[in-house]
Amino acid sequence: MRRALLCAKKAAAMGEVPVGAVIVRNGQIVSTGYNRRETDKNALRHAEITAIDRACKKLGGWRLWECDIYVTLEPCPMCAGAIINSRIRNVYIGAPDQKNGAMGSVAELQNCFTHKPAVFHGILADECSAVLSDFFSGLREKKKQ
Repeated sequence: MRRALLCAKKAAAMGEVPVGAVIVRNGQIVSTGYNRRETDKNALRHAEITAIDRACKKLGGWRLWECDIYVTLEPCPMCAGAIINSRIRNVYIGAPDQKNGAMGSVAELQNCFTHKPAVFHGILADECSAVLSDFFSGLREKKKQ
């Protein structure tokens, strides 16, 4: 999760919502991702989608059944669907997303389909929440000026 936090901070430095994701297989990092929606002008450029895309390319297939994902913010419905469809086995979530979270907060998509990844909440939750809070606090300060 610490590596995912570094990815989230990279996104924040670019003016992106600070979300980072890391995919791990057998204790080794396979891929990373961070939000790039504004930079790339593309709604699909979420941290999880990028990390999954890179992992599929690196491992040579779409089934990531031996992999786990660490993400600083609870996945949205699109990312939860991608996690489920790529057969990731474990999802480790930092901060909850009370507005758009699709793996425990608003919905539990992981329980709606054949593949059901195990989901673990609260991994470095305070640190993950702080990165998001600091980012949005900074945006509010800029608007005041």
